[in-house]
Amino acid sequence: MNHNHLQRSTCEAALLSRRELLRRGALGAGWMGLANLICGDQPALAGTSVPGRDVSVRATHFSPRAQRMVLLFQHGGPSQIDLFDPKPALEKQAGKPLPGGVEAFFDKQDSSLCTPSPFKFAKHGDCGMEFSELLPHLAQCADDVCQIRSLHTLVNDHEGALRHFQTGKPRLGRPTIGSWISFALGTPNQNLPPYVVLSSPSTDQVDGIRNWSSGFLPAIYQGTPLRCDGPGLFDLALPAAVSEEMQRHQLALLDGLNRQHQRRYAHLTELDARIANNALAGNIGDEVTSAMDLARETAATHAAYGMNNPATGTYGRRCLMARRLLESGVRFVALFNDATKVSGDPWDTHSNHNQGTRLVAGNVDQPSAALIQDLKRTGLLDDTVVLWVGEFGRLPVSQGKDGRDHNRHAFSALVAGGGFKAGLTHGTTDEFGYKIVDKPVAVGEFHATLLRQFGLDHTRLTHPHQGRDESLTDADITGVQPVLSLVES
Repeated sequence: MNHNHLQRSTCEAALLSRRELLRRGALGAGWMGLANLICGDQPALAGTSVPGRDVSVRATHFSPRAQRMVLLFQHGGPSQIDLFDPKPALEKQAGKPLPGGVEAFFDKQDSSLCTPSPFKFAKHGDCGMEFSELLPHLAQCADDVCQIRSLHTLVNDHEGALRHFQTGKPRLGRPTIGSWISFALGTPNQNLPPYVVLSSPSTDQVDGIRNWSSGFLPAIYQGTPLRCDGPGLFDLALPAAVSEEMQRHQLALLDGLNRQHQRRYAHLTELDARIANNALAGNIGDEVTSAMDLARETAATHAAYGMNNPATGTYGRRCLMARRLLESGVRFVALFNDATKVSGDPWDTHSNHNQGTRLVAGNVDQPSAALIQDLKRTGLLDDTVVLWVGEFGRLPVSQGKDGRDHNRHAFSALVAGGGFKAGLTHGTTDEFGYKIVDKPVAVGEFHATLLRQFGLDHTRLTHPHQGRDESLTDADITGVQPVLSLVES
């Protein structure tokens, strides 16, 4: 290929005749105004001069407790009354109508009859935190985790509740928590993405790639999915007919064309992400391969994560990968359940609830606990947030013959590290586990608390979009504040 000819042709194509210039400028003032609106929609961490189009490390608003995070998201709505929040009153009222009834998603299938959990609970650790028999390994972490029993959300459908927890609002098109944190803080390892996604190796989760979208933030801050089986990235090895020198020339040409295109369309942040990703490609292969090489771990570590057990192996593999990525400098890792061909939200137990809950708990319990314990062993837990949570809970009444429906009014979460109070059980639900009666925590309040632990003021972490400054918490409308009782002073 004649590169000089290509460059000369491109330059000639960029020249305009006087007639063409007048034609394109006919709507001059209007187009200038539109360009200002588009190009003026540039990101900036409020209160700083950071341009926001790279992943270099930024200053925080104040001293942080957390430096990195792993989100163990439990798609489908884990049942709080079967895992974390025992309700003896349900046993006393078993088979009787729940006073006042419930708000059900599938209301025509709701029995309104109190249905107790068949699983036994016990207190664990010096703190006496209660766990179901379904989570024996997480129960061993009782003194290292904060158990929140009083979360509540706005909506009762999966997609809306997922978006609410992941992005701050139930609607489409907004950045996820990982994107906001990556945008605000960058990453200490410039050869790895700031935000990595370890999803199910078989089937997509409900809402798919929206679970790690950067929304209206620049595309460079979206989650980067890595493979959990085989090489972390596709096509790392060069084809047999392509030498490293040939690849360098190809990448140099591609970079030149991208930057030429970028100068003409500066408002398209996808171009920034593409250029950054091409630059990253030179080093990322070795970095990803090293970070995700589980053969470097001992057999005892593999066993601790349950990698030798078919029931826990795939989730355990991703949890161990998460620890290695965090150690390598990745800022935020999002890890999702093992989806199946039948279900992209395995905790969604509208039928056969007891068996389904037992099965999914058995898949994630040991690996989740191993991750917390491993981070503690390596000294990373102090400034790493580990969050185990779903989008909502389940109802205390039966759905159909043997199911439980969605419950947006109360659900539970576990948070470890990053300055959250270890050994604390926060909040109380009513005697049936349906609604919160003490210390409620709205999703926005939890987001504000989480950002605070990263040294970020949720009211100042904003981005201009469609005429207003958007934020994760929408603080100017909701007025939410961090829940200080959840964190160490």
